Amino acid sequence: MNYIGPEAILKKKKEYLIPCLYHFYKNPMQIVRGEMQYLYDHKGKKYLDLYGGVSVMNAGHCNPEIVEKICAQTNTLQHTTTIYLTQPIADLAEKLYEITPGDLKRSFFCASGSEANEGAALLAQLFTKKSKFASIEQGLHGRTKLTMNLTGIPMWRTDPYPSDNVVHIPAAYCYRCAYNLTYPNCDLKCARRLEDIVKNGDFAAFIVEPIQGNGGIITPPPGYFQLVREILNKYNVLLITDEVQTGFGRTGKMFAIEHWDVVPDIMSMAKALANGTPLGAFITNDTVAASYTRPGASTTGGNPVSATAALATIDFIEKHRLVEKAKDMGNYFRNKLIELRQKYRIMGDVRGKGLMLGVELVKEDKIPASEEIDNILEQLKDAGILAGKTGISRNVLTFQPPLVITRNDIDHLYVVLERILSKI
Repeated sequence: MNYIGPEAILKKKKEYLIPCLYHFYKNPMQIVRGEMQYLYDHKGKKYLDLYGGVSVMNAGHCNPEIVEKICAQTNTLQHTTTIYLTQPIADLAEKLYEITPGDLKRSFFCASGSEANEGAALLAQLFTKKSKFASIEQGLHGRTKLTMNLTGIPMWRTDPYPSDNVVHIPAAYCYRCAYNLTYPNCDLKCARRLEDIVKNGDFAAFIVEPIQGNGGIITPPPGYFQLVREILNKYNVLLITDEVQTGFGRTGKMFAIEHWDVVPDIMSMAKALANGTPLGAFITNDTVAASYTRPGASTTGGNPVSATAALATIDFIEKHRLVEKAKDMGNYFRNKLIELRQKYRIMGDVRGKGLMLGVELVKEDKIPASEEIDNILEQLKDAGILAGKTGISRNVLTFQPPLVITRNDIDHLYVVLERILSKI
């Protein structure tokens, strides 16, 4: 194929795309091919992908077992929408019931995580007949108008007319506690703040990522979600867990909320659900689902190709034990990062679960090392390794790789990252 190259793509991007669409790197490359945990640019250079398309490619790029089933379905039946009966959507709904926690059973399929969270919020309002929502200051829930308001990260709240139906509470951000307290002596004050909010208002639900992805891999401590559940039950407020980034084995559990042994009322998912094929969903229990009876549809949600891709993805995850692998590889990866943190002061905090890990980079007095992270990412890219950056100050070096990575991949990252850090 005749690839036009990065400069030509940037020229077209500047002329034809809306300017809000940004990209990584001062010297970006044109990605043209993927193969499990690797990507290749237009010149044939190979990259170890430790970001997974932002926590999407859990089963690996162009996974042959999944692609084969997608192609077979595409050659047979590509689209009909939900007004006609097809089998893949029904089989997928049944499979999600089998793998999600507790009494979650009834699914609605759509095309993205934003749409899934929008639908979950609507469902909460239909069931409770209440209008307001609580969410987290560093959460990210989507790019639609409502989900943008549910989002707590300033750079993603671009709506010039924000809703007054959303109240944000501090994140369970132990490294930078909003109350200057230390766990466990803090008595989980960040969670208790939720009660101050919901007891005084017409709140339908509290929406939260079990681990905040774009917020900087913020990982709540033990007991956090148990207390949240207790508070919400007390005031008849629903719990919506946003598993768009954390789902399908990413954290060493099929869904991250399982680390806290809590069952949400509604769970949203997307990204890794179909391993890169556009698909989102929200799932709830029989009782909550019964409130959504007026006509609803998503033109492409749960179409035969996307549903087949999701079924093939879940099958691969289960067959190859990727949940267990994410836990084991994640522990190894985390320990290697902690080893580096003991050597280099710029690594202020290492956090996350499974293969959803973040390293907060700081200067003296915990000042965010926002400029330094861009330099590190550029050098990693030049060395053939792709990572991400997240956090309010964009200073968290983020790793969300395909769950098929090996110890050799992690060891390679360790050597390259140490070489870079030693020169800072």
